Amino acid sequence: MKIQFIKSIIKSAFFLKALFVVSIFMLLYISSVSYKHTKALNESSDLLVHSYKIQYQLEHVLSMLKDAETGQRGFIITRNPVFLKPYRSVEDQIYASFIKIKALTIVDQQQQANLDSLLKLIYARLDLMELSLESIRKNTVTENQLNENLLAGKMVMDNIRTQINKMEDLEISYFNEHQKKYEREVIFSPVSTFIFAIFSLLVFILSFIKINKDLSVLRKSNTELMITNESIKHAEVIGEFYISQWNLVTGELTYSDNLYRLLGCEPQSFKPSPENFLKFVHPDDESIVREATDNIVIHGKTYPHYYRILRTGGELRYFMSTGKFISDEKSKMHIGIGKDITDYHLSNVALEERNHELEQSIKELESFNRVASHDLQEPLRKIQTFISRITDNDKVNLSEQGKEYISRIDSSAHKMRILIDDLLLFSRTNKAEKIFEKTDLNIVLENANQELAHDIEEKNAVIHSVQLPVLNVIAFQIQQLFVNLIGNALKYSKPDIAPVIKIDCEKLAARDYPDFITDKRKKYFKIAISDNGMGFDQQYAEKIFILFHRLHHTTEYVGTGIGLSICKKIAENHNGFIVAEGKPDGATFILYLPA
Repeated sequence: MKIQFIKSIIKSAFFLKALFVVSIFMLLYISSVSYKHTKALNESSDLLVHSYKIQYQLEHVLSMLKDAETGQRGFIITRNPVFLKPYRSVEDQIYASFIKIKALTIVDQQQQANLDSLLKLIYARLDLMELSLESIRKNTVTENQLNENLLAGKMVMDNIRTQINKMEDLEISYFNEHQKKYEREVIFSPVSTFIFAIFSLLVFILSFIKINKDLSVLRKSNTELMITNESIKHAEVIGEFYISQWNLVTGELTYSDNLYRLLGCEPQSFKPSPENFLKFVHPDDESIVREATDNIVIHGKTYPHYYRILRTGGELRYFMSTGKFISDEKSKMHIGIGKDITDYHLSNVALEERNHELEQSIKELESFNRVASHDLQEPLRKIQTFISRITDNDKVNLSEQGKEYISRIDSSAHKMRILIDDLLLFSRTNKAEKIFEKTDLNIVLENANQELAHDIEEKNAVIHSVQLPVLNVIAFQIQQLFVNLIGNALKYSKPDIAPVIKIDCEKLAARDYPDFITDKRKKYFKIAISDNGMGFDQQYAEKIFILFHRLHHTTEYVGTGIGLSICKKIAENHNGFIVAEGKPDGATFILYLPA
């Protein structure tokens, strides 16, 4: 208990502040003592540094000469110019050091004289080096001459060392005199030390304020971190996922608590390790998880992988895992995220089953189309053929009721023919190959008018159209759309009033117009076909596009209720839209095609 109490005190902010106050008092005490010594120390230190700089430069000169000699020997032995690199730069470097020593000894006449003598010796040594190297390059030197040059160079080098030692000894004597002076003057206390102490005190005070502020920030950050951790924990539970952290350098692996919950265990109920996790993996999927683990450890790769889990109790669940590497100079971490995707997987399975059912339904519809196009039309043609063979003489022998039956059979067969043709047309609109070509819609509209020429002439209809654009469309489908919409306007015209059909067109940005256009970045052409016919109630504006939906009885107007459904399908095939607006004095159908 006492140890724990002491540890808690040491970690507390109060202890840090108390320690800081004690440090301040210690600084004041040390400053008062060192105040007496600093003035003399400053002067002695300057002289010491001065002597050290001179000695350093002298040693630097000697070192460079040694490097040059070493390079010379290497060249003599190997004839490789690489060894001459130190030699080529030594003269400039020695001269730079000479300038520095000259500046440091500017007030010392004795050292200035020594330095001049040293420089002469150095140049003499460099000349001997150059003489030896030049002779070697020209291949004119004998072994005896080379030995004589090297021996002369050694003698000059010994003189250089003697001269450098002489200068260093002189500097050492200066240093000893400086040291004696420092010992005599150490009893004096310079004012600069006191100023330094005051400055240090201010630094401590400012540091104290900063530490106190940092502690407040740290407490706030800890609180935020705690909230973030709790949020992540709740997010894991809600999102049915977990997080793992694997230090690939130390091998340390940690799992979040939610992994244990997803496995049906208590949090942290077993030691985090790949082998312990594999105990919950379905036997048939162990190879998937092992391969993913090996890729992380051996190859440093990570990728999404899917596998099954057997929870505690035997419940089968589907998991997906992925990850990311985070590394620096000292560590490499793999952050893994796994998710229970059982619901998603089962939804996909159900969707696949539904798709299979839809494929079966499509095959049945295709079979129906074949029946409609062949099997149904064949008996229908026979019915119409046999009716057409009943002559007027045959009809005379029939009763009035029989004649009416024959008329009804003929009318029903005609309606059946129209219905089958419209169904086949709707089917072709759904299944036709979508080949888009740049097409002039004015030509397409003219072709549609030619197809309806008889009805237009019979109704004395007038069609006004503005200039239409050139678009990438399926030409025959757009023509069929114009035929259906203009045909509707002719069919539902008012009695004794000539139909007037207007076709307008404008280009618009989707963001400025209808709400049902979701992609607001596109531009559309709005093509409106309006008439002065019977119109319809606006409440039926969406229903009229439903297959087989009719607003009028077949006895009033001939039709199958498929034409507008075909128009809607054509608009969808072009990634467009079609809407209707009904009024008592006419109807307007608006087509939106992408520009």
